[in-house]
Amino acid sequence: MKDFAIQLTDRPGELARVATALSRYGVNVKALTGLTVGASVLVRIIADDETPARAALEAANIPFEQHEIVTVLLENRAGELAAVSQKLADGRVNMQAIYLTGIVDNLVELAIAVDDVEKAEQLLG
Repeated sequence: MKDFAIQLTDRPGELARVATALSRYGVNVKALTGLTVGASVLVRIIADDETPARAALEAANIPFEQHEIVTVLLENRAGELAAVSQKLADGRVNMQAIYLTGIVDNLVELAIAVDDVEKAEQLLG
């Protein structure tokens, strides 16, 4: 699985432009995060289907980068995020983004964009 990192300008309508492009290709957004820093906005999206999402962004001339994602299921309790992030740090795996993608009963699913998916999967089991 991959996510899309999209750099936007901090002005009204930018996210609507991205969302409209994706919707024209029937792409459902599974997870989304965004952060404004100065005059720029970094939006990261996990789509339900990468191929039409990529096509939609390319057709709309919206530049993006893609990053590999690893998912992990954790118990919903204090210390779980600390344990996961420490395992990755000890293994020298850099986290580029993290999403909370679901909560069911006492379980939390995280999707983490990392620089080394294979190593992250080994570390997180």
